[in-house]
Amino acid sequence: MSKELAGDAAAARHERFGKLPERISFDSMTEEKQSEPNAGVTAKYNPEGAWNFYSCLALDLGL
Repeated sequence: MSKELAGDAAAARHERFGKLPERISFDSMTEEKQSEPNAGVTAKYNPEGAWNFYSCLALDLGL
């Protein structure tokens, strides 16, 4: 490929896409929330409904 075609391709790519956006700091992406005082104490285990929380490919395919 000639340098002229490579330069044209690079110019077209830069015109189309420009530059990358500015980086976002990690502090801007995170959020802290206060938990409930007894969130873990009131949670109950339901053995009949526990299967709803597990993913099984055979179950998803109906096998």
